[in-house]
Order: sequence, then C-alpha cells, then structure tokens
Amino acid sequence: MALPDPMTLTLLLGASLLAGFIDAVIGGGGLILIPAMLVAVPGLAPATALGTNKVAALSGTIAAAVSYLRSIPLPKRPLVAAAVTAFGLAALGALTATLVNPDIMRPVIIVAVLAVGTYVALRPNFGKEGRSMPRATQKWYIVALIAVAVIGYYDGVFGPGTGMFLIIAFTSILGTSFLHSAAAAKVVNVATNAGALLVFGLGGHIWWSLGLVLAVANIAGSLLGSRLVLSKGTALVRVALLAIVVALSVKLLIDQFA
Repeated sequence: MALPDPMTLTLLLGASLLAGFIDAVIGGGGLILIPAMLVAVPGLAPATALGTNKVAALSGTIAAAVSYLRSIPLPKRPLVAAAVTAFGLAALGALTATLVNPDIMRPVIIVAVLAVGTYVALRPNFGKEGRSMPRATQKWYIVALIAVAVIGYYDGVFGPGTGMFLIIAFTSILGTSFLHSAAAAKVVNVATNAGALLVFGLGGHIWWSLGLVLAVANIAGSLLGSRLVLSKGTALVRVALLAIVVALSVKLLIDQFA
C-alpha cells in the first residue's frame, strides 16, 4: 500500500510522536495512534491498524528501554524470563485478535482499569519508595511471571494500557518503585510488541511503509518521554498513571456504549 497523502501522513506522524511519548512515560500510546489510523484511513482493517501500530510501538519501546537501562540497574535473569514469557503470550494474543473480535474483552478491561485507578488513588505512597531488586523468593517470581503472561496476552489481543498494567503489577508484586517498575515494564513491553508483531506480520496485517515512517516519530517521542521520567522520577509516573486511567476508562466506556 502507498503512503497516505501528505496532510494525512503529517497528522499520523504527530499522533505517533505523542503516542511514543506517552508510551515511554506510562504506556497507552495505542489509545492515540490506533484510533488516529482508523479515522485517517477509512476502511482500514482493525487488524492492520493493530499490526501497523506494533511496528511503531516496538521501535519506540526499544528506544525507551535502552534509555531506561542506561540509568536504572535491573536483575537480568527474572527480566529475561519475563520477556520470553511475554513474547510467547503476546504472540498468542495477536493470533486471537486476528480470529476473534477484541470488543468482547472491553467490559473486563474497563473493570480492571477502574480498579487500578482506584487502588493507586487511595494509596498516596504507592510506588514512591521501593526496592530496586525484586523480593528474592521463588513465590514472588512465579506470581510476577503469571501477571506478565496475562498482560502479554492482553497486549497481543488489544494493547492500550499494557505499560500501565505492567508497572502496577511489578510495583504491587515485587515491591519496586514506580521508576524501577517503569524500566522493567519497558523491557517486557519490547517483548510483547515483538511477539504480536511477528504474528501480525506473518498474517499480512501490517502496512509496512506507513509503520516504518511512523516508527521514526515514535522513537523521537519515546526518547523525550523516557528522559522526562528519569529527570522527574516517580512523582511524574504516578500522575501519568492516574491520567491514563481516566483517559483509557473514558475511551473504553464511549466505545462500549456508543
């Protein structure tokens, strides 16, 4: 497929830049870029929008992950295990997305997002202080791995808010600060995006020329977002998390009842 006209492409580049920025801070860039593609290119198949978004998202997430890892030390073995698990389950989720209408998941996601927002809002100190290393027991590793598997599958099927769910999971289960959770979430998010991208690519659900152009803008946004988080710390992540909860909830409720 040829690229859209210059005006449409410019708007999509702006959407991708903003999506990359939001993804690097808290996750949820898909809330911007996927609807932007569906509106800007009438008739675009939802699976193609999801697949093309993954090209841009993977590029931006890699840039953000590298930026975080340069400043924040993370335990390698559990992170590798989480990434491998996330890759496999995201691929399975993407396969599901090509076969089943993801709208059936929306009510469950709405409840989950609202629960996350309420939990964080009622705990002002949540994520402010924490360990840089996870609790060193097999039990917590397993619980975290199960959470990663569920979230990875969700990212393949639907996607928006994956980073937020990962940050909450790591902070709650492993006791890490928001900052360390955000860094770990970016690494795992690279794996979920790669797993989903593989399936969408094999299925022919990617508009490669558009995805690669949008990737450039997404990388720029991701670098800006990750640097802002590293300079502002956990307070910014907390505010961004609550903001994305509100935005995601409103978007899902509108889609559900429209």
